Order: sequence, then C-alpha cells, then structure tokens
Amino acid sequence: MSSASSQKNLPLREIPGGYGLPFFGAIKDRYDFFYNLGVDRYFRTRMEKYKSTVFRCNMPPGPFMAKNSKVVALVDAVSFPILFDVSKVEKRDIFQGTYMASTKFTGGHRVCSFLDPSEPKHATLKALFLRTLAKLHHRFLPLFSSVTDDIFAQIEGELGKKGESNFNNVNDVKAFEFLFRLYCNDVKPADTKLGANAGNLVTKWLLPQIAPVTSLGLKWLPGFIEDLFLHTFPIPFFLVKSHYDKMYDAFHNNLGPLLDDAEKAGLKRDEACHNFVFFVCFNSYAAFKFFLPELLKHVGSAGEALHRHLAEEIRRAVEREGGKITVNALNNMPLTESAIWEALRIEPPIRYQYAKAKEDIIIQSHDASYLVKKGETIFGFQPFATKDPKIFENPDKYIPDRFVGEGKRLIEYVYWSNGKGTDIPGANDKQCLGREMIILLSRLFLAELFLRYDTFVVEVSNYLFSYTVTFKSLTKASSST
Repeated sequence: MSSASSQKNLPLREIPGGYGLPFFGAIKDRYDFFYNLGVDRYFRTRMEKYKSTVFRCNMPPGPFMAKNSKVVALVDAVSFPILFDVSKVEKRDIFQGTYMASTKFTGGHRVCSFLDPSEPKHATLKALFLRTLAKLHHRFLPLFSSVTDDIFAQIEGELGKKGESNFNNVNDVKAFEFLFRLYCNDVKPADTKLGANAGNLVTKWLLPQIAPVTSLGLKWLPGFIEDLFLHTFPIPFFLVKSHYDKMYDAFHNNLGPLLDDAEKAGLKRDEACHNFVFFVCFNSYAAFKFFLPELLKHVGSAGEALHRHLAEEIRRAVEREGGKITVNALNNMPLTESAIWEALRIEPPIRYQYAKAKEDIIIQSHDASYLVKKGETIFGFQPFATKDPKIFENPDKYIPDRFVGEGKRLIEYVYWSNGKGTDIPGANDKQCLGREMIILLSRLFLAELFLRYDTFVVEVSNYLFSYTVTFKSLTKASSST
C-alpha cells in the first residue's frame, strides 16, 4: 500500500477520450453502460484504453433526458476529492448527475440536495437539518434498539416457520418506521395515511427519480425495452402523485416542533416540510434500504471466524458499560467499526458524484495533471476511487480489520458520503447529513445482532438496485452479557 500522491509538479496531459457522434455517441455509451459492458467494465475498458484514470466519456441518460451527457470522469483516489471542493466546483442541480427529476416530485421546490452552497438558502436548510440531528441524537439508540428487537423477532419467526427469512422485506418496513418515528414525535407510519406499507409507497416515489440513471438488472427483460421505458423519457410525476401527497400530509401533520424551528430560521413551513420529506425518504431511507443488506452480505460472507471476533468485541464492550449498549460502548468496538467502513469502501451506497467547474482547474491523478475548463461537468465513479490499488492493498477483497490501528488513517480515502471519510458535515459543504447517523446505527445494528447470535448464514442475490439478503440460519448466543 502506498499513500496518495501529494500535490507536485506532474506533467500536464490532455484529457484522453471523447464523446462520439452527436446524439448517437451518447446513446451508444448508454447501451454500453447499462447492457453491453456493464458499469464496471464501461469504466475499466476506458482506463485501459487511454492508460489514464481521468478521461472523457458520456454518462446516462443522454438525449431527451439531459441537456448534456458529456463528462470528465475521475476514477482514482487522488483526483476524486476535487468534487468536494465547493470553492472550485458548483453543485447546483447536479445531485442526480446530468439528469434532474422534475421539482414536482418535491412539491415544486429545489430541495437542499440540489442547491449549491453559494445559494443562501442552502446554509439555512442544512443548518436546520444539523440542528435537528443534534436535537434528536439522544433518541437514536433507544428507538433503533426497539426497532431491531422487532426485526430479529420477525426474522426468527419466519426462520422457524419457513426455514428462511428475507431481510430486505423486514428492513424496508422497519427502517422507514424508525426514521418516521424519529422525526415525527414517535408516531408510527401505520397510524397515518401512509399505512402499514409505507416503505413500499416511498419506494414507488423514489423509483421514477432514479430510474433514468440506473438499471433494474432483470435478466429476462430485453435491454432495449428497459431502455425505452427508463432512459428515453422521464417517468411522469402524476403516476406517483397520490403517494407523495400521502407522504407530505403524514410528515406535515406530525413534524410539529421541527417545522416550528424551520419558521424561526426564516423558512416557510411548506418548503421546510418538502425538504424534510426528501431528507428522510431519499437521503436517509435509501441509505438504510440499500446499505444494511450490503453490510450483511459482506459480514455474512466473511464467515464464522469474523463473527466470533465481532461477538467477543461487542459483548466485552457492552459488559464494561454494565450490560447496556451505550455510545461509549459503540466507540470501543474498533473491529466492528472497521467492518462497516470496509463495507462502505468496497461498495459505497452512493456510486456517483458530480460537479461543474467554476473556473479552469488543474486536476492531478497519481501520475499526471489535467486541465478541466470552466463549465465542464466532472464525474467521479466512487467504487473505483475507493478501490484504488495505489491506496489499498487487495482493493477488491473485503478485509474487515483493514481500518483497525494504523489502518484507521485510510478512512480518509473512503469517500462514500460526498466528502473524505474523515470530514465532518457542515452547513457550507455538500457532505451527506446522515453520515454520522449511518455509521452509528450500523454499529448498533451489528451490536444487536451479535449480542443475540454467535453466527449466521445468509444467501445473497442481485435484485434491482442492490442485493436481496435471505437469512438461512441464526445461531443463538452461547453466552450473553
């Protein structure tokens, strides 16, 4: 393992690559991206062809859906952080990349994720969210612990009856329940217009917004059919309007004090509510929906030896706290935390980052410098940056103790949250607001798991945008704290 290149005089090289024929080049690249090559090979073949980790290419969806598909792609750990430097790049309306869904999906408002820090309302909204998270922080552990009680009770019940239990089905329901109760005065979604299937309703609202930049991954569906329906024209809002109306009403009726705080900050209740809906349902819920199955996939596949070490560490830390899971106990679980960071590194929940150059910028990779012109779109493919072989040994291998001890310094290069792994979100940057909560609650989830069980077996399959994780067995803890 070698450290990242420091800023130094590297040869200035013209950015290789290109965009092909007008209109048709973008469509060809879209088919390569989704169907002919697949995402990883799309970037890897260009890296090899141009012998560069900085190159030009098109990014979907392309014609009809986006004004411009042309990007300068960054796929190494050294060049990637330019995407976080808001003094040099702009993040306006580029949260979803070259495509932006209609603001009808967010009540007619450009919510915080689409605002650039130079826009005054960005700091107001992000500061509100940061204060809200600080205000609710004391509720994270007890509420999430209660929700995980329900999760494991349901999984055990299904294992007893059917011999297996689909984690995603349980997680989708309970993750949203946790978030809604956290922000909405402990009211359960089932007691609102959202009903018992609130998670499914939110997912239906999410899909039209992310469909243009992703693939369903259904092998039985011909690529040209999926491309026609997902990537050629936007899916209209009216198809999910009734769902969003229920979401908005449920939040507006129950956010209460948080909307009062928003008014004190100079925001209208309506705009603040739409921002909370997006923050909870898109930024936060999507992270839990997709990351916890990924975490279980990697920890489960690592085998019984890792499970034994995690169980020993977790039980020892909890025992020191009098048998209770506290923040202090979670902070004394270095292997547990490392296993989570390693899952975030090897498969970041957010795969793509975008920005536009505010000025002419010199970007450095490991071995060359490149000039990006003002106004050009810069794209970062995160899974390659966080698996940069010049930073990480055995980059494609899940190594759960990678970030223990001296290895902890490598957390800087885990860019999953739109910032360096060591950065703390602030009101004037674009780093993920839920960064700390995701890591904290992922540690709590593993703690709850290994306080109950010595080991487990899961079966993993690809489905839609993530993985389906099915528990095949859970071995009850041989000893408990």
